[in-house]
Amino acid sequence: MILAIDTTSDFGSIALVDAERVIHEVALHSPDGFGHILFDEIARLLDRHGLRVQEIDCFAAASGPGSFTGVRIGLTAAKGLAEMTGKRVAAVSNLQALAWFGSADLRATVLDARRGEVYGAVYDRNLNLISPEMVMKFQEWIKTLPPGPMDLISTDPQPFAPLLPHLSIVACPRALAGAVGLIGLKRHQEGVTSDPADVDANYVRRSDAELLWKQT
Repeated sequence: MILAIDTTSDFGSIALVDAERVIHEVALHSPDGFGHILFDEIARLLDRHGLRVQEIDCFAAASGPGSFTGVRIGLTAAKGLAEMTGKRVAAVSNLQALAWFGSADLRATVLDARRGEVYGAVYDRNLNLISPEMVMKFQEWIKTLPPGPMDLISTDPQPFAPLLPHLSIVACPRALAGAVGLIGLKRHQEGVTSDPADVDANYVRRSDAELLWKQT
């Protein structure tokens, strides 16, 4: 049984995953952040299914890229629950979670990074990374894509679709916890999860605070 958490954007989610299926996924919307609602929502989800947190085998969390504060909240929650129960953590890239929704052999995943930039990467059918995760202008990122047919996957692909008319466009749901949990389950089965103390965020782009500190 996997408990998955995604708080990396205003539209977060939590999910229970078992036997390679999503048992229950709850979409969350909290523009003010998730710190004040997350644990209550997790408790309600577990109660609905008659589960105690100690019965969770592994905790999966979306590790970014996304909101810096949101990424930290979800990862900290997963790490704290794992430490409390003596379990392991699977930190899953949001870009890899997007790739779960594709069907082509190559899957280009893209998220709005603001500031006129995107987060992008390319994965294969087995969700192995083919082109590295990066942040840059969309037109520049397009030039890094490998040749051949592929899916373009995003929670909001419409702004990008006109520039890549030859690709198959896939609009995936904003709720990513189910996909995060399924990837976490696979890692748990393969024995490649992490000790909670070793889990870190996947910001791709450094925060403004980090950039300012480097300049001083």
